Amino acid sequence: MDEDTRYEAVRSRDGRFDGEFFFAVETTGIYCRPSCPAVTPKRHHVRFYPTAAAAQGAGFRACRRCRPDAVPGSADWNVRADAVGRAMRLIGDGVIDREGVAGLATRLGYSERQVRRQLTAELGAGPVALARAQRAHSARVLLRTTDLPVTQIAFAAGFASVRQFNDTMRSVYAATPSELRATARRARGRRPAAPTAGIPLRLAHRGPYQAGPVFDLLEREAVPGVEEIDGAPGRRTYRRTLRLPYGTGTAAVDERSGAPRTGSGAHPGGWLEARLHLTDPRDLTTAVQRLRRLFDLDADPYAVDERLGADPRLAPLVAARPGLRSPGSADPPETAVRALVGPAAAAELVRRYGKALDAPTGTLTHLFPEPAVLAEAEPDGPLGALAAALADGTVRLDPGADRDDTHRALLALPGLDPATAAAIRTRALGDPDVAPPGADTPESWRPWRSYALRHLRAAEELETIP
Repeated sequence: MDEDTRYEAVRSRDGRFDGEFFFAVETTGIYCRPSCPAVTPKRHHVRFYPTAAAAQGAGFRACRRCRPDAVPGSADWNVRADAVGRAMRLIGDGVIDREGVAGLATRLGYSERQVRRQLTAELGAGPVALARAQRAHSARVLLRTTDLPVTQIAFAAGFASVRQFNDTMRSVYAATPSELRATARRARGRRPAAPTAGIPLRLAHRGPYQAGPVFDLLEREAVPGVEEIDGAPGRRTYRRTLRLPYGTGTAAVDERSGAPRTGSGAHPGGWLEARLHLTDPRDLTTAVQRLRRLFDLDADPYAVDERLGADPRLAPLVAARPGLRSPGSADPPETAVRALVGPAAAAELVRRYGKALDAPTGTLTHLFPEPAVLAEAEPDGPLGALAAALADGTVRLDPGADRDDTHRALLALPGLDPATAAAIRTRALGDPDVAPPGADTPESWRPWRSYALRHLRAAEELETIP
């Protein structure tokens, strides 16, 4: 998009582009999402940025009306397999906070200088600035929804010091942490929920969202002890355990979707209600990103539906289910093992080798066994080979993994067939364009073949897909 086209999107408050770019107003010092309901500024006062971090780096603070830092991330990071796309997925998973820029560069196979140059050239901000913007958003969520002490929130969000935390929040939001918390309490007219209720979240998505087929899939696949789903269709709640970098957690996500409009010309977005219980609040950012990948919340349904809706075979299916998603994974190694062994065997692995939670919640009692545990306990056969490859890094499934390299490594494992490799690539790596062996997937469906197959499965026109 050129800048004139972007301005037209801003002028019409077009929510389809929320998260795809941001605009800033020189006269106010504020940056916004395209669908911001405020009065549209004059063209010569507007500047455009590819990321919130770039706008913040240029000295603009976040709008208090449209909260641009809370929009879904660019759908490009789901699709792109290049270094920039992989870097953004890793930053979203919290790698900068845990391993620094050096760790990010090592995972990508580039030097730190190359990573900084590529990100700055394309996104207007380097890896540190991108991570800083993410920390600020995580901190604001904790300030608004919990009673954690401000000092604890600073370190939970990934800041190195309380001073850095205070300076960043004032720069990004033009308010101190205490002021942000007080404003949130006044807006709600009540205090945050009790600690036993966990951290309440709204997981935003752009465009329409077909929650039913996603929850149907999760219900069919649920592994006892690790997952549960209850409620009637349309009002179900999915719960699962999470293994996280600093501790463990449980998550609950409701099927019901909120769908507000943010202006007369805006396309509806919405959110899924979620709650997180974490043993260490430093895991907030990582836990949120893993839920977003599981529920495919950063997809661009407009782009997907436009391409697939042009196909005569798929057009009626897209019209019937606009915004259908291709679910990913909250724990890629777990997903890979489950794709190989199937639900019944996965449940047995949990029973025999899963790690028991210190504080079980209902039927959620265990974490899925780690690859290293499985490699030692079940060393033979395809399961042993896959577990060993996951444990020693021969097969990488982290958000920055190269999809083609991982696919080749999977096919090199004894006993792992192409259909299973395709299933792992679709779910564990979140690849939107996978064609399983034997499936009729025309080139015109690219780069959304994973979504096309989801439509066929939802319509019961295809029996088995990954």
